[in-house]
Amino acid sequence: MSNSTMQIAKRLQNLEAHLAEENQDNPILFKAVQSYRELDQIAYRSGILTEEQSYATRVSWWPMIAVLGTFSAGKSTFINSYVGSNLQRTGTQAVDEKFTVITYSNQGDSKTLPGVALDADPRFPFFQISQKIAEISSAGPQRIDSFLQLKTCPSEHVRGKIVIDSPGFDADSQRDSTLRLTQHIIDLADLVLVFFDARHPEPGAMKDTLNYLVAATIDRADSNKFLYVLNQIDVTAREDNPEEVVAAWQRGLAQAGLTSGRFYRIYNPDVAVPIEDPQVRARYESKREADMEEIEIRMKQVEVERAYRVVGNLEYTAKRIREEMIPRTAEMLARWRKRVFWTEGLLVALVAIMGWFAISVTGTAEILGGYLETAIGNIFIGLPLLLLLVVGYLYSHFQIRGWAADAVIKRLSKKPEDEEDSAQLTGAFRKSTRWWRPLLMKTPSGWGNRSQEELNKVLDDANRYVQSLNDQFTTPSGE
Repeated sequence: MSNSTMQIAKRLQNLEAHLAEENQDNPILFKAVQSYRELDQIAYRSGILTEEQSYATRVSWWPMIAVLGTFSAGKSTFINSYVGSNLQRTGTQAVDEKFTVITYSNQGDSKTLPGVALDADPRFPFFQISQKIAEISSAGPQRIDSFLQLKTCPSEHVRGKIVIDSPGFDADSQRDSTLRLTQHIIDLADLVLVFFDARHPEPGAMKDTLNYLVAATIDRADSNKFLYVLNQIDVTAREDNPEEVVAAWQRGLAQAGLTSGRFYRIYNPDVAVPIEDPQVRARYESKREADMEEIEIRMKQVEVERAYRVVGNLEYTAKRIREEMIPRTAEMLARWRKRVFWTEGLLVALVAIMGWFAISVTGTAEILGGYLETAIGNIFIGLPLLLLLVVGYLYSHFQIRGWAADAVIKRLSKKPEDEEDSAQLTGAFRKSTRWWRPLLMKTPSGWGNRSQEELNKVLDDANRYVQSLNDQFTTPSGE
């Protein structure tokens, strides 16, 4: 067992131990780990995953809230208010260019730990993220500590969940790595709060942020997890024009492609601009309290949404194997067989033409015929000749198989595929074209009745998990 395989096994064991502690509250999640393990075995046999990988490690098992947005939009101030302490530094300029992962600690004081604490701990959703950063960093390999830090907090608001504070987008000098981490966080988060600064009501100045945080998310199946927060709305009290500011931002969102959803209008009373007019102050406070209540309700729901997300990802992954990865691997195999047949046919034809030409030109037909007649009649000459022909054919056959496989994979690499999809398809295709696999076998490797039955079981289990979750929160029968 390789070191990477042992790390995956250890990570899953740690995950099961953590979920076992939650078993009374989240029995479905504990069972779901076993279903992910079953899905892994199907993927191993098919070559879609290597044994150093697991689908269970590609989903966050902890409720995650991500706070994203521009610098000076009040993200850190919002988090400090949420946890009830001055955990994060605040300011009108970019004060931190790191992602801060905030998690619960039962110790009385907060601690700040380096990014390696996240990168090296398989219990967190950033395990070995440094490898991904190194792959795309324009500055070459960089320490994970430059991008991530872990802060512990004794606040009950973060017990059992993770809150992530992001650096401002337009304040970052390590942009590619930051965007890669942001995408990773967005994919894993159960709730994404996107903060904008009401003190800068011109959305055009934030075009880059809008394009990334809005335009890139509108086609996502989980787009409802994005909440757009117009923070520090108290600055509009002097002109009493919050509707105009909101309308400006809504137009900015529409230009980025988002035509649905709304802004939550909030501010922090402790650092707010004094509002002298009692009626205006009452109106602002009423709106802020209503919007904050909605945001806090969504933040409390992440534990429930986490369970549905994990089960939903299980079902999605199983269906994707059956309906996309296996059929696409079969298509690649069909192209591969066609290339092999055509190449061997052309090679045989070429050899036949060259032989005929040589015989015709040199006039050696009678000599060659006599030699073949002697060889056929003499076992000591005929068997070595036959063996030589067989070895020559097999050598050329497997050379052609390898060349054709490389050509199919090269064609795949030219398509605008997701990097992970390309790797999985390549792995499945390579395993299905190994030398011992018959050329005429159309079914991808590992995809027999056993795998199909196991996949159907995983899908049935996923449906039962959803029903069990529904039973916890709904009573359709009315009983």
